[in-house]
Amino acid sequence: MQFDFSKVEGFDWDAGNAAKSAQKHHITIEETEEIFFRAPWIHVDTRPTDKEARFAAIAQSETGRVLRVIFTVRNRKIRPISARPASRKERLAYEKALRERG
Repeated sequence: MQFDFSKVEGFDWDAGNAAKSAQKHHITIEETEEIFFRAPWIHVDTRPTDKEARFAAIAQSETGRVLRVIFTVRNRKIRPISARPASRKERLAYEKALRERG
């Protein structure tokens, strides 16, 4: 999916979401934001019960970890919901998407 980053003006963090990712997965706010600047693979991740569109971004951070970040866009800002290391299945899908991009 092509995501139009030209319509985004930064990040909007909920304190609980930032702390959860740091405590549970040792992923900092900086590392989470970084993947959005590293050509992430993005796909829709909205569930029927969600009130707004959600997306999943998968990319490799500078430390070499492949992360999966669930996010939404509110008021032209990326609002991360969760960040964690990508599963094996997700990493394989990400690598396939990179190959297809060329």
